[in-house]
Amino acid sequence: MDHRPDLLTAVRELAPELTARAEEIERARELPTDLLDRLRDVGCFRMFVPRSHGGYEVDLRTGMTVLEALARADGSTGWTVMIGSETPHLLALLSRDRFDKFYAAGPDLVVAGGFAPQGRAELDDGGFRVSGRWAFASGCRHADWIFGNCLVTADGQPIPGADGQPPETRSMLFPADRVTVEDTWHVLGLRGTGSHDVLVESAFCPTEESFDLFTGTPCVPGPGFVAPLAHFVLHLGAVAVGIAQGALDDMTALLGDGRQRLYARQPLADSPAFRVQFGRADLNVRAARALLASLADELWTACTRDPERIAVLHPTISASLPWVTEQAIAAVDTCYRAAGGGAARDSSPIQRRFRDIHTFAQHAAAAEGWLGNNGARLLGRPAALAY
Repeated sequence: MDHRPDLLTAVRELAPELTARAEEIERARELPTDLLDRLRDVGCFRMFVPRSHGGYEVDLRTGMTVLEALARADGSTGWTVMIGSETPHLLALLSRDRFDKFYAAGPDLVVAGGFAPQGRAELDDGGFRVSGRWAFASGCRHADWIFGNCLVTADGQPIPGADGQPPETRSMLFPADRVTVEDTWHVLGLRGTGSHDVLVESAFCPTEESFDLFTGTPCVPGPGFVAPLAHFVLHLGAVAVGIAQGALDDMTALLGDGRQRLYARQPLADSPAFRVQFGRADLNVRAARALLASLADELWTACTRDPERIAVLHPTISASLPWVTEQAIAAVDTCYRAAGGGAARDSSPIQRRFRDIHTFAQHAAAAEGWLGNNGARLLGRPAALAY
């Protein structure tokens, strides 16, 4: 059965409530339990899970549409669902036997954790002895399992990578009840994502519950699992576009009451100068969405028919996120500046969009250095996965 229409319909029906409760989500600094339950019930956390394991196995474009719709309603909700919905991509880097066992109890499993190698995993009999602290573990309070990427060591020394590569890293999975969550998420924006620090101290992780985050081979067939990191970049882009579109929505609603700024000669909606700025902002968001859709289609085709082409697409995909983020920031900033003094209040939805997108922009994957990868591709030079 194709659940895509039902999922999209359910998300769009839930969107007005998410928007209405955005301030509540911020105050709680995480999604309320009842909203998490409803997002789980409609299938948000199982949308990428294989049908063979009870999921919807939606295609990349459908998943991006869902994430944009959620972020358009509330940035923190879009971000939180994005992280949770990517769980099967991570677990697919385990053995197939372990993947099957993880999903034996149902498709709505959620994994949270940290990509940066902020832990150390000492080789131990049958696994690793792990200590570390990982920041920005979005959704960690409602996660079932938590992972942390680690530098692998032997006798306390990092294990060198092959052929002169950086030292070996590996991600370690732990049941959530074996991980300490430290309340550290006091931030500018995306406040409702609960992205606290998580830590373990001398905890054992069996080899079969560890995986190679960056070069591992997925155990699950299908185009949705061929290039997970590239998918993640496009998911992030969809959230950025959703936040920006939400700001345009908020601005349109604000102007519906004939808003006129102090000392202005006419209502803002009648200002030719503002119309130019607002029109440009709308087209910037449309252009960002169109670029993401185009890249998603190219990536999906490559994952389906021509996996060797994925390496060719990687530089452009990695470069797309900082560009999309720039367009989203420009659109949100246009709305924030035009909204006047009221936008300075914490209760202003436009202020929330402003804080959310500027916090989003601090993500490592949105750094402008990734634009250089596309430049290198155009010049025929090697493009690395870092800058």
